[in-house]
Amino acid sequence: MSGRNGWSTVFEVDALRLLVTVAETGSFTAAAARLSYTQSAVSRRIATLEQRAGGALFERLPRGVRLTPAGRALHRHAVEVLDRLSRAGHELAVLHAGQGGLLHVGAFATANISLLPTALRALEDARPQVEVVAVEGPTDALLRRLVDATLDIAVVSDYPSGLPSADGVTTTVLCEDELLVVLPRAHRLAGATTLDLRELRDEAWLQSAYGDRPTMLDDACARAGFTPRKIIRIAEWAGKFGYAAAGLGVALVPSLAAPAVPDSLVLRRLSDPALCRTVQVALPATPLPAALELRARLHDAVPHR
Repeated sequence: MSGRNGWSTVFEVDALRLLVTVAETGSFTAAAARLSYTQSAVSRRIATLEQRAGGALFERLPRGVRLTPAGRALHRHAVEVLDRLSRAGHELAVLHAGQGGLLHVGAFATANISLLPTALRALEDARPQVEVVAVEGPTDALLRRLVDATLDIAVVSDYPSGLPSADGVTTTVLCEDELLVVLPRAHRLAGATTLDLRELRDEAWLQSAYGDRPTMLDDACARAGFTPRKIIRIAEWAGKFGYAAAGLGVALVPSLAAPAVPDSLVLRRLSDPALCRTVQVALPATPLPAALELRARLHDAVPHR
């Protein structure tokens, strides 16, 4: 309904609740007693509701009232509306208490290998009514979604060029994530404990980055005094591992990705201390309780090295 017959939200809910109560009790007097109204107040409100509905909703009987056909039609919708509002109120209550509701979570790719799944498993065990909606993306995109309120929490990193600014978003450091080199087990340097990047100057390198912006590999090679002989562009980690296992190239791999490295490959440390990134948890200005609990679970899930 609209215009002069439009309903304010407060009056509509109150009026529908009154309609349902009168129908359940069968009289204005009994409905008044249940809702702590006067009988005359109930009569006036029902009369106003009938005026807005365009006709009588109750038949007035010698003893009590009963719904008219129009009243039964409106009563059916009123019960549905009140039930939905009740369920919405319950869902909001458990959401704000951290006991349930939707939690939108974002993370960059290698955080989804073990770190985030381990934390989500612990969250689900503790709060089974929390329903997680997970997305994957680069840090800058995840921070934008936090600002836009389409994410409730995100796992981000300062690689490759630091954390972009994001209004109202706060971050907490989770861990330092060292970049290692992945080699085939048959590689001539696979038995070394730590490698100098210059020992790999003749290798082909597997990486996913495109464009003119320098990558961490470019910066590291420049510090070591050489330019990669060959770059093979492979977007997904599974593809990089496949190429490396076939002896077609080597790659920098975050230590967070170690659980996904197949047995045909080995990870080795590099002597360059700059080959490291910081992994952080990002939250909006007013985080949900479930997001705060997931942040704690993420801290618990950080691998101990």
